[in-house]
Amino acid sequence: MDKNIPLHNLHVKLGGKMVPFAGFNMPVRYSSDIEEHMTVRNGVGVFDVSHMGEFKVEGPQALDLIQRITSNDASKLIDGQAQYTCLPNEQGGIVDDLIVYRIKENDYFIVVNAGNIQKDWNWFVSHNTKGAILKNLSDEYCLFAVQGPKAVSVLQKLTGTDLSTIKYYHFAIGTFAGVQEVIMSNTGYTGAGGFEIYVKNADAEKVWHAIFETGKDVGIKPIGLGARDTLRLEKGFCLYGNDIDDTTSPLEAGLGWITKFTKDFTNSVNLKKQKDEGVKRKLVGFKMIDRGIPRHDYAIKDAAGNVIGKVTSGTQSPMLNVGIGLGYVAAEFAAPESEIFVDVRGRSLKASVVKLPFV
Repeated sequence: MDKNIPLHNLHVKLGGKMVPFAGFNMPVRYSSDIEEHMTVRNGVGVFDVSHMGEFKVEGPQALDLIQRITSNDASKLIDGQAQYTCLPNEQGGIVDDLIVYRIKENDYFIVVNAGNIQKDWNWFVSHNTKGAILKNLSDEYCLFAVQGPKAVSVLQKLTGTDLSTIKYYHFAIGTFAGVQEVIMSNTGYTGAGGFEIYVKNADAEKVWHAIFETGKDVGIKPIGLGARDTLRLEKGFCLYGNDIDDTTSPLEAGLGWITKFTKDFTNSVNLKKQKDEGVKRKLVGFKMIDRGIPRHDYAIKDAAGNVIGKVTSGTQSPMLNVGIGLGYVAAEFAAPESEIFVDVRGRSLKASVVKLPFV
């Protein structure tokens, strides 16, 4: 049984087409994916991503737990800074990718993927051998991603916090739209700029309406999961369950930059060995040369027709008007400009490996 997010009825009223996603009923689109995509790239749009999970990790053992189970180095965080990281498993794969927010010493806010809330919670709890204080706040928070080049000017009217001073992957906690203790985070999954607003459920509708009222003169619109996927793909951002999962290593996935061997963490010895020896397959971005749209699980082949990998995410890029995708290929085909072929419904269509992001 899929859960409804707190503002479910509002999205239905706005014409959102609701679909099951990661255990929740979510708006996939309100108008058209392309129109919504362009709204975010050129103006401002709002995603209700309240399906995401939130945990608190507190107390003197908080950082120790985070350091032991995540791949990035959270000891480098200062108050008001966020960090993209992942939870490696013992088999060389990834339990989930997540964001760690340092509120203050011994006080961390963790944001995880909706489909992995229970799995991640169990992972945190089972590794919590030294008594960090854990709280699962996933059912208490709504999350609005206000994204696009006009996002900051809209949001600034609703808070006394100077948003222009909050750098990328930093955040502030303050009064927003008259609501106290709102987390305003310069993060997002679109690459178009903007902030993510974390607010308690009781205040969510008030905050949503305030954002839309303030943004109406610049054409603000609600945006669904369809455009969220094409936006993140144009930036080459990984989607858990597609591009990374329990069987893909962070090094294969191009996430070496969040894998820091300055500390011990789950499976770090094996991952370090993998780094030193080199990976046999790599996640690459590719652009179609022949006309066609790559889709999840399509085979990737070499010129001779041998299967060398598979597509993990693919779409028609609204900005480039060409098929783009991410996929794992044998390492020798991972260099930019490598020629590969995507099997689109039995036709072998030519594509070229490109450096990310696409846009």
